[in-house]
Amino acid sequence: MKNINLTHHFLIAMPTMVDSVFSKTLTYICEHNEQGALGIVINRPTDLTLVSLFKQLGIPQTYSQAEAIPVLFGGPVQLDCGFVLHHPIGNWQSTLTVNKEVGLTTSLDILRAIANAEGPDQVLIAMGYAGWAAGQIEHELAQNAWLTVPATAGVLFDLPSEERLPAAMQLLGIHDANISNEVGHA
Repeated sequence: MKNINLTHHFLIAMPTMVDSVFSKTLTYICEHNEQGALGIVINRPTDLTLVSLFKQLGIPQTYSQAEAIPVLFGGPVQLDCGFVLHHPIGNWQSTLTVNKEVGLTTSLDILRAIANAEGPDQVLIAMGYAGWAAGQIEHELAQNAWLTVPATAGVLFDLPSEERLPAAMQLLGIHDANISNEVGHA
């Protein structure tokens, strides 16, 4: 399992996931290489809205729909830092290009653009991220902690947060009620 690359994949937490941080989560992997992996949990909204975030950051806003956009819990690392998953990639100050369709930006210029209705067409805003050391995600996969499936923009951007996990499972052709905690042996 050493040579897998889960960039632009979803990690679906298995029912056996005992870590309360990741229990029942869907995580989008933004980068996976020999140094480790970085992802954003995309199905855990917080009580913080985008308007509240703009106010906290002192960013004036004219975007009228910002109140309805929840800020997500992106993971337990750097909870004081904002991460914006977006399409199209654009030209922002600090962007990790996930693929030709999706970027992950941490600079304030993208938030200012979103506040003025000049940002990317599709965005998810999260506080914090999920990170794995080299080999850690592969070890967790071998321990049956996660299912993986290639990500789709539809699940990532077009669905409300509570529908993303079941939709990702449907990409595998399974319903969450059909997942077993046991590994089969021949």
